Amino acid sequence: MKEILQTIILNLVDNKEAVEIKEINNNEKSITFEVKVAESDMGKIIGRQGRLAKSIRTVMKSVAGKEQKRVSVEFIG
Repeated sequence: MKEILQTIILNLVDNKEAVEIKEINNNEKSITFEVKVAESDMGKIIGRQGRLAKSIRTVMKSVAGKEQKRVSVEFIG
């Protein structure tokens, strides 16, 4: 699951070295991903009015649904 998120994020940003994705297992059914990118790339990840961030979360929720898990994605500047 982390690889899918990483592929999406790396294709959106300019500064690929600054991307950090931390996976936090809350319990066996819930996962939180903290995505850290450079300040200059933050707007590209969030998109206009948060639409791109919402789309990324939707894709990740559908991937997690196939594994019977819950996922949340947090973007950190």
